Amino acid sequence: MKTLYWLTRDLRLHDNAALLAASQSDLLLFVYVVDPRWFRPGPFQCRAMGSHRWRFLWQSLIALEKALRGLGQRLHIAYGEPETVIPELVREFAIARVIRSRQPGMEEESQWQSLQARLPKTVCQQFETLSLFTEGSLPMALGDLPDTFSQFRKQVEKTGQRHSGALRIRTLTALPPPPGFPEDSRGQCPAIAEPLHPIQFRGGEDAGLARLNEFVFQNHSIADYKQTRNALDTWDASSKFSPWLANGCLSAKEVAETIDKYERTETSNESTYWLWFELLWREYYYWYALRHGADLFRRDGVQRRQRRVTFYGHRFMAWCQGNTEYPLVNAAMNQLRETGYMSNRARQLVASCFVNELELDWRYGAAWFQQQLIDYDVASNWGNWQYLAGVGADPRGLRQFNLEKQARQYDPDGEFVKRWGGESTQPVGLHLVDAADWPV
Repeated sequence: MKTLYWLTRDLRLHDNAALLAASQSDLLLFVYVVDPRWFRPGPFQCRAMGSHRWRFLWQSLIALEKALRGLGQRLHIAYGEPETVIPELVREFAIARVIRSRQPGMEEESQWQSLQARLPKTVCQQFETLSLFTEGSLPMALGDLPDTFSQFRKQVEKTGQRHSGALRIRTLTALPPPPGFPEDSRGQCPAIAEPLHPIQFRGGEDAGLARLNEFVFQNHSIADYKQTRNALDTWDASSKFSPWLANGCLSAKEVAETIDKYERTETSNESTYWLWFELLWREYYYWYALRHGADLFRRDGVQRRQRRVTFYGHRFMAWCQGNTEYPLVNAAMNQLRETGYMSNRARQLVASCFVNELELDWRYGAAWFQQQLIDYDVASNWGNWQYLAGVGADPRGLRQFNLEKQARQYDPDGEFVKRWGGESTQPVGLHLVDAADWPV
């Protein structure tokens, strides 16, 4: 059988159920499709793929290509729309089966449905590679997924899956040969912009596994994680696994097993549990996105809770450019724009400012994060923004942080604000009225 493996957010060889299935073939074609629509403005004045995300993704692709060549394979990087590129390759190489990883997200599901419609005689299969569990191993039916994370966590831990979970897939050491060598169109892909700051994150499976070992066993940073995780700008204060998890360079099950091994061989405490706790949050949002579909992207959220908001173009731009009245928010937004990353604590603060102080439609903030974050994950990003805006999985409703209090607590000496230029010389005021403003 000839198989085409459409790589998406599964850029690794370890613990990859889709790769294992694809390897059961006579001939195997590895394809990654770079979609030109990622680099065009979308409905919320943002692109789907910014320069930082694109750099990390490209590094991850090149690292995977090197690993595949070591197994006698190669990676075909195509530039075009997947709904067109994949069927053309299927016809060119007489492909009998197309495999990909299951994806949360409305556009991702729409592409898959379109592909199946265009390939009625081709076997199309999806596999779980992004999650800790498969749908069949969840302690509840997907349609019965709890409305809150706490309920989900209790059900998971009640079944004993805290330590057992799903078994990891072995790392393959041999692969079928390719059916041929399609004309590569990677040269049409956008250029990689030079970073403004030294790169701390580098894409690829080896880099992700190295960071996992460094944080857990090499530096033992996991043992103090709960005490340090809210730091705004310290490398080892938090795990930093998210960029590799988001791109599938690192398996969530590999992270869970590493935590479990550390607890068995070194120490088990509140901090080691907390890293698992946050990995489970990521898991919850994965299934949350699959359950709720298009509601993940609606202004009124999955709760259908109406909130009156207005689009203020100058406020949105001031937030994006770090030019608001709030130095801590400005510093965090400058860090994001210049590096593609900000801490979890900072994300909560800038989102709270966006929704509450600036009174903007949360979807514009989510779209800006999508463009900028190297660890953008469709489920976690849009799920977290809904949560903070009070239209998602938070039972308490709208969340609002006291920004002055947060600054005193997490940046008492103003070092973070100074480092990232948070003191704006001409901040944009909240009450400036522009004729272009309109109600949403």
